[in-house]
Amino acid sequence: MLQPILAMNMTNLTGATEGPSTDVAAAVDNISLFLHVTSGLMLALVTGLMLYFVIRYRRTRHPKAVQVKSSVALEVTWTVIPTILVLAMFWYGYEGFKMLREVPDGAMEVKVTARMWNWTFEYDNGKTSNELYVPVDRPVKLLMNSVDVIHSFYVPAFRVKEDVVPGQESMVWFKANSLGRTDIFCAEYCGEAHAYMLSQVVVMEDDEFEEWVASDL
Repeated sequence: MLQPILAMNMTNLTGATEGPSTDVAAAVDNISLFLHVTSGLMLALVTGLMLYFVIRYRRTRHPKAVQVKSSVALEVTWTVIPTILVLAMFWYGYEGFKMLREVPDGAMEVKVTARMWNWTFEYDNGKTSNELYVPVDRPVKLLMNSVDVIHSFYVPAFRVKEDVVPGQESMVWFKANSLGRTDIFCAEYCGEAHAYMLSQVVVMEDDEFEEWVASDL
């Protein structure tokens, strides 16, 4: 189980992986950066004010408590600003979610079957493979099913992850914008050999892909 975990952590630390990527990955990274920076600034502000008040109003300087009058302007400010920030986070995240769920017209469909402990990819012409071969700069829609337990299709470099549940078809899509290979993991514990449920996405030139998918039929 360590191998997928280490790969996920390296992706999170570096913000990228070698090999192909997608526009969705860049959008997800921007959303994550926005949320982390906003949260960090709020944490710094609240912590700074807390420390200021602890020092400014410590007991040695104010041995006798004094009633502080309320301020409507201050209360409105600390209510409105956090509300705006939370709504901005929600909107930014929702726009990213819509991007992940709205499949472009003309996307190439590939059927994905998950089982303990491998992935099988089936193309429109019936060809199957244990690796996911896709053409560059073409949207790919994956229709996924599991024949046994819950799995989770995860491509860290593409920032896409979707549970694959028995008896329920799930969907994820992406459009690779560069050539190369990148790893596929199962991100849901699915039994003894879960850590070895690995595969790869292979991004090819369009004519090379058409030649591959038509071969050995």
